[in-house]
Amino acid sequence: MEDYVLSNGVRIPKIGFGCYKLDKAQMRPILKDALDTGYTHFDTATFYGNEAEMGAAFKEIGVQRKELFITTKVWKTDLKQARRSLEESLKKLGTDYIDLFLVHWPRPDLHTDWQTLDAEAWAEIEKLYKEGKARAIGVSNFLPHHLMNLYKSCTVRPMVDQLEFHPGYTQEAAVSFCEENGIVVEAWSPLGRGRLRDDVLLQELSAKYSVSVQQLCLQFEMQCHVLPIPKASSRERMAQNIAVDSFAISEEDMFRLHTMPQAGWSGEHPDRDAVERQQS
Repeated sequence: MEDYVLSNGVRIPKIGFGCYKLDKAQMRPILKDALDTGYTHFDTATFYGNEAEMGAAFKEIGVQRKELFITTKVWKTDLKQARRSLEESLKKLGTDYIDLFLVHWPRPDLHTDWQTLDAEAWAEIEKLYKEGKARAIGVSNFLPHHLMNLYKSCTVRPMVDQLEFHPGYTQEAAVSFCEENGIVVEAWSPLGRGRLRDDVLLQELSAKYSVSVQQLCLQFEMQCHVLPIPKASSRERMAQNIAVDSFAISEEDMFRLHTMPQAGWSGEHPDRDAVERQQS
């Protein structure tokens, strides 16, 4: 499976391994299974609270740092301390650089001057990037107007935008904006967190292609040139998820998936009250 190439030339594997809510006590065997089944791209965040366990697991496993692509994120309430956030993440992960550093959400609440906050945080993140502490930088849950705000003052544009993306919630305006501006889109909740399992269309197409609904979702995302970050605890599911390029969805069925009614949405949106709740 070929890599994507970010706007600065950094290569990023086309599928990642999501680490949100992973069992900390089982971190080592889970990550060992993920590595053994072919994953090299691992996605975590300060908010996930498992960076230290991840760093310890990689050290115990003995995998070389250069073989890994690690993403972490600064939480929405820490944007004024982006440097401290990254430095603490590096310490917990046991590394002196991160492969991809993201702003987790564009606004901490519905009242803060997010435009100024984001611009100032991004300016500091640009410095961290130029210092070599992050090989690539980007954002998560940023819609076009959030990105346009950064464009007013940035000297380095975001290279990645991680969005909720899956059949039934494709955020076409945001994805199109990213494509037009050379931003690689990553998909969080690529499987709809189980909410798509019983969808009639997905059941029909999974039977047609003799794959699971999860595999159908992942292949749909990859054919949309979106980088999925699925989570799995069993070795069998990990292997199924990473082997999705073994089949192709027809153009007609891709259109059916693109135009299906909204389904599986988490209810989380950066400009609505949901941003006040705990989020991934």
